[in-house]
Amino acid sequence: MAERTLVLVKPDGVQRGLAGEVISRLERRGLKLVGMKLMQVSDDLARQHYGEHVDRPFFGGLVSFITSSPIVAMVWEANNAVEIVRNTMGQTNPVSSAAGTIRGDLGIDIGRNLVHGSDSPESAEREVNLFFRPEEILSYERAVDSWINE
Repeated sequence: MAERTLVLVKPDGVQRGLAGEVISRLERRGLKLVGMKLMQVSDDLARQHYGEHVDRPFFGGLVSFITSSPIVAMVWEANNAVEIVRNTMGQTNPVSSAAGTIRGDLGIDIGRNLVHGSDSPESAEREVNLFFRPEEILSYERAVDSWINE
């Protein structure tokens, strides 16, 4: 099975109407969308998701921001999905992100960097399981798959 990763269009991306742009860029890259939902993140889910930062001074701000407005949560699949998504998103700080990346083209502030993507296959598995039940993730073949992967 190909690798899976979590991508979130954060509240700023949803409010700015950029969810479709994010989806389009990931689809054009060749990744396969296998799960997606518009949702409001609860305080509990936010605290679990950002648990590794609980002792950091910015933790409260992360929780407050991710719960401030709906997000689009997605599961993407491909060989090396985590690395491909992270390269497509760009650096965490949009100022440091290359042109052509989501953050490089559409963001200017680290606190409003539009998207989240899992940073490792291990994180991806944990995060996908936080946001999705197994039955919400689909397995299917696309006619184009043989034109994307050798």
